[in-house]
Amino acid sequence: MSHYEKRLERDLTQLRDKVRTMGEMVEQMLGNAVHSLLTGNSSLANNTVLSDHPINRAMREIDRLCHAFIALHLPSAGHLRFISSVIRLGIELERIGDYAVTICRQSLLLSHTPQGLMTTEVESIANEAQRMLHQALSAFHDENVEVAKATKGMSDHLETTLDSLYGNLMTGEHTKSNQDMFAILNILSMLKRTADQAKNICEEAVFAVSGETKAKKTYKILFLDKDNSCLSQMAVAIARKNFPNSGSYSGAGRRKAHALNPAMSSFLEQKGFDMVDVEPVQLELTTKELAEHQVIISLEGPVTDHIPEAPFHTVTLDWDSIEASDGLDETQTTQRIEEMYRYLSVQIKNLMEILRGEGAD
Repeated sequence: MSHYEKRLERDLTQLRDKVRTMGEMVEQMLGNAVHSLLTGNSSLANNTVLSDHPINRAMREIDRLCHAFIALHLPSAGHLRFISSVIRLGIELERIGDYAVTICRQSLLLSHTPQGLMTTEVESIANEAQRMLHQALSAFHDENVEVAKATKGMSDHLETTLDSLYGNLMTGEHTKSNQDMFAILNILSMLKRTADQAKNICEEAVFAVSGETKAKKTYKILFLDKDNSCLSQMAVAIARKNFPNSGSYSGAGRRKAHALNPAMSSFLEQKGFDMVDVEPVQLELTTKELAEHQVIISLEGPVTDHIPEAPFHTVTLDWDSIEASDGLDETQTTQRIEEMYRYLSVQIKNLMEILRGEGAD
């Protein structure tokens, strides 16, 4: 092995050791934060807050070593992927340390430790977040793509548990004071973010080994109007044609029309849209099904005219569309529908470029 190869391997080993040590520090810090929360150990909570300083220094040292490695070795291919992953990993670990600090500070505000079922539920969520972090770091250190991908999937169960617990908190089943409720909500948010960062670490592990990058997210979008005969049908058709790879699109009405607006249907067919077998549908989605949509858009009136309450994680938009009014002659109706088409095309284009960027397709 040449002198250069020895230096390269030595620097890589140093970086791996630094990352492993920082990961262990963060795991310990998160464990202490959870323990102080569940036991009411204020001394441990305060000392855990202080332990964030060494983690911040470790992150800065890793960042320095990575940039020094790039300057000295001009890495390419696998080595470059590893270095770029380590830089991001250091930031992700530092953020988890910040989340642990917040958990400690919020636990100090509680009037008492979580009681009864709340203890069990918080402990379960905390254990799952910690397990995800541990497995993500192991996958990174061991260069194990399969473990990394499997660990990412653990977040679905954690989110389901969190949604249930959020509902219980909102009904006041577990807390008696607003301060305690907001503290617990903040703590749960930090645990959720920890799981999110663990997923990011899994992405770093996969990228460092294989070069595989995270797949672009697709968005589930629902268009609503009064009877699903015109506006929402047109919006769905435009979105599916112009941005087929960026989302999944559907439409519904407060009630179901007997048939599609014939002028709209004819206009879209002339534009090359296939309107065969397309029929109006009534909005009959459950609360859970609505929550699966990232965006819900009303094309007639506010969204609250269609659904009583928007899901917490769903963005709702009210677009002031141009209605195809009755009493117009054929030429005026065609002109009005053309205006609707142009308006919706621009609105949908702007939305998808916000969600996916200028390369949205």
